Amino acid sequence: MVTKQQFIALAVIFLLVASGIAATTISGGKPKNLKVLPKDISEQKLDSIMHSYNKALGVNCAFCHSPYDKKLPDSLNYVSDENNMKEEARKMMRLTIQLNRDYFYFDTLQRPEYLRVVTCYTCHRGDPFPADLQ
Repeated sequence: MVTKQQFIALAVIFLLVASGIAATTISGGKPKNLKVLPKDISEQKLDSIMHSYNKALGVNCAFCHSPYDKKLPDSLNYVSDENNMKEEARKMMRLTIQLNRDYFYFDTLQRPEYLRVVTCYTCHRGDPFPADLQ
């Protein structure tokens, strides 16, 4: 026979485990406010692309994304267009997509948005503001 205290303890443990699992598996949902990358991009592909931008420019996510709250700079609002660098990044994304489409696409099955011939690293080489490429 289970006592009332044992039942409550088991219920609390169950709720803690369930909420822990939910917190680690809940997805952020579909990406919002995508203006250059495909709307049907997977979260995994989007994360991979964003991490490649971090590495190519030697920056973190806050370089382009605004915080939800200025007091909490680590809480980024990925949807907001408040940070002007986000629009600059979109211009650079369009440039690399266009270069890859015009010069390297060659009717492959790969979407030109995902081609990796010309990338941010081609010019930036780990610097957010690369020197003249003369």
